[in-house]
Amino acid sequence: MMASGKKAAKKTAMDGQIKKLAKQAMAARGRAYCPYSSHPVGVAIVSQSGKVYAGANVEIAHYKGVCAEASAISAMITAGERHIRAVVVAGPSMEYLCTPCGDCRQRLREFCAPDVRIYSLWKDGNLGAVHTMADLLPLSFGPENLQEVGALPKTQPKAGAAATGGKQKKERVKNTPEKQNKKNKKDVSPGSLRRRNTRPS
Repeated sequence: MMASGKKAAKKTAMDGQIKKLAKQAMAARGRAYCPYSSHPVGVAIVSQSGKVYAGANVEIAHYKGVCAEASAISAMITAGERHIRAVVVAGPSMEYLCTPCGDCRQRLREFCAPDVRIYSLWKDGNLGAVHTMADLLPLSFGPENLQEVGALPKTQPKAGAAATGGKQKKERVKNTPEKQNKKNKKDVSPGSLRRRNTRPS
């Protein structure tokens, strides 16, 4: 009974925190500068220290804009922090849920552990979906890939998965039976057979 009570209290506290972050993300969305796409997005990220950094998308005339996630990450980095604990994304639609784009998933991956949660909101602020970083970017590439081959110094400040004290779990892609059969299959094409049967005189 006590355990279930603690879980309920924890869930209530988490719900309250997400609602607070949702308001901050929606406020950032209201300040977005997007005259070309009319697609405002606001983001609130929670850093390792617990501080919240908000960001909005910014578009310019040559169409190379900055996403809301990138804006929030830039604010966090400028403040001297490197690790993200949670992300809330507020999009402008009630039909198509706004999750981070491909570029932003890679940006978030740099500073998020695999189990960090990304909360995607509908236009009205209600929660649409919750994904982990690993859900949004499976089989991902990150700083540890470069450290492994020596391209990144081991003294480099750790971020993302390394920040938790552990390594990013890499899923190994194994050869399927079909691939293995192709690998072991001999070339029996007419040209190959002619080459085999031709002997020097």
